[in-house]
Amino acid sequence: MTRFEEDVGFIINGIRDLLIECIKAFPSTFQQYQQGKDSAKQRLRVHMVKLAEKLQDAMLLKAFLDKSIFNSGEVDYLTVKHKNLFHVFYYKDVLDVMCGNFEVCNSRAISSGQVPEQKVLLRYKGINLGELEMRNDSPVHYRQVRFNMIIPKVISLLFKEIPVTKEYSKRVLVHGNAGKLFGCW
Repeated sequence: MTRFEEDVGFIINGIRDLLIECIKAFPSTFQQYQQGKDSAKQRLRVHMVKLAEKLQDAMLLKAFLDKSIFNSGEVDYLTVKHKNLFHVFYYKDVLDVMCGNFEVCNSRAISSGQVPEQKVLLRYKGINLGELEMRNDSPVHYRQVRFNMIIPKVISLLFKEIPVTKEYSKRVLVHGNAGKLFGCW
């Protein structure tokens, strides 16, 4: 399957539509939300559960991550700076590691006043590495989808799973299959 086909699958298989439903679960204005947060959060739960179920499918998770991180074809490498060195990873290696190791689930309410299933979590060995949630914290950040990852934890996983295969320079280390491709223009 090509990246384009995965991107089409991302749209066709309902992820985009579920994200739109997550946005629509909230009133049109932040002021309305402030007056009835609980009902909006209860409506959101249904869509977040469905979204987590969809992302448990490995192909859909891969398409989502490819679109979210690499924009489905625009970016071929992930480069991170760690301890004054640059580490370069090929996108396919990154996606394979993430999809092969991430567990997708919903958040739980761990204290009183919290509502469960407000986020979709990406976990590795029981530890949260990423989350997909709705931003509703201010009028500026209202009804927005937020996808973030805990970079040190994700990078640790990538370092563990994708070995250095080439030293491009003293400050640039290339990992996995990127060693065959990086710098070959």
